[in-house]
Amino acid sequence: MRAYPIALLISAAAVLTACSSGEQKAAAPAPPPASKAPASSSAPATKAADTCSLLPSDDVSKAIKIPGITSKAGPAHDNPSNGGKATSCEYVVEGKTAGALAVTRYEGRKAKPADMIAAIKKAKPGAVDVPGFPDGAVFYVDQQKTATLAAAKVSNGVPVLVNYTGPVKMTKEMMTPLVHTAVAKA
Repeated sequence: MRAYPIALLISAAAVLTACSSGEQKAAAPAPPPASKAPASSSAPATKAADTCSLLPSDDVSKAIKIPGITSKAGPAHDNPSNGGKATSCEYVVEGKTAGALAVTRYEGRKAKPADMIAAIKKAKPGAVDVPGFPDGAVFYVDQQKTATLAAAKVSNGVPVLVNYTGPVKMTKEMMTPLVHTAVAKA
């Protein structure tokens, strides 16, 4: 049931690696452990809770036409090699994950949104641009049979990547309003 958040973090890690190295490799690094958020600091848990505030569970319910979706903080992952700090929020219905939102902030980095989107497109075969996002967005279906829509922006001088990952049956039309909502608040 936790496949969506893990797939989401793997996707973010691939982009983080590509953005930090200057190369755009298709191979994703080893996935983060499936354990809970690090206990060394309360900051990741706080940021993860904030991630849930970017996209109300009611919006997800409307997008996938399933009532009763709730949200809970998902895993957090820091990548010291490029400064990427990812937090996530899981959307759950009847104990099953219906999707996940991840927000990766690159504190101290000068990555451009267009470069971040280009890295995803290179790493994810079949990825397509999604119109309507000022700094760029891309939609793809990965090998684990999940669909992801990712958008990039600069917020208060910090490059930010916002991803929503859900079941493969979710279309980019279903995900676009969800990511728009989260990007506007990120």
